[in-house]
Amino acid sequence: MTRPIVLIGLFALALAGCGNKTDLRPAAGKELPVAAMGESERSSAEELMAPGTQTQQQRSDEPLKRSERREPDPFDLPPPG
Repeated sequence: MTRPIVLIGLFALALAGCGNKTDLRPAAGKELPVAAMGESERSSAEELMAPGTQTQQQRSDEPLKRSERREPDPFDLPPPG
């Protein structure tokens, strides 16, 4: 009886820690990296964490470029009923 209560309490405690959000700052005693070559000032933590345009995934509207047979899809199931 007490074991499920303890597990629920631990789960609630772990879940409560997930919502902790603070601004990004360098670790204590550390500084942000030096400015990149050719830039006059350092980048902020938010700028360093933001993905560039080349790192973002691109959407593919046409999965087949040539007339090729599709591989069988094990998750392509008929609707129930």
